[in-house]
Amino acid sequence: MTLNLEYETEIKLHLDYESIITKVVNMALDLEECPYEIELNLILTDNKEIKDINREYRNIDVPTDVLSFPMIAYESPGDFSILEDEDNDSFNPETGELLLGDIIISVEKVMEQAAEYGHSEERELAFLTAHSMMHLFGYDHMEERERTVMEEKQRQVLEELKIYR
Repeated sequence: MTLNLEYETEIKLHLDYESIITKVVNMALDLEECPYEIELNLILTDNKEIKDINREYRNIDVPTDVLSFPMIAYESPGDFSILEDEDNDSFNPETGELLLGDIIISVEKVMEQAAEYGHSEERELAFLTAHSMMHLFGYDHMEERERTVMEEKQRQVLEELKIYR
């Protein structure tokens, strides 16, 4: 796995964010039974930058906690079999790794939401990473049934890692 992790804010999380993110990504890959080594880009930023990105890509002019940019157009969530039929644009030609996508997390939102929900910043960062990984696997939460499935998968990731509220 190649995890391209960039920390692009002066606001500091006082925890081992790289270890937390890596554990969550690996557990999500295991639970989803991803058959490939992956490449993932993850940026930790602040509210101003994530607001700019949110406005540019979603026409929503407010900061959000996490943005997910999947590289795969799944026919059904978590179904990696579609990659067998593609021209392999989904793979890095140099490493052979599956280009899973990009995750952008607001460090400020991690801190704000941890305080708001009464749990640790570690738990909030882990949750946002798990949530975004599910989006990169094609899951969504726009409809009730989809939301239930996605929330259960997020819960499983955190529970396996013993990261609780």
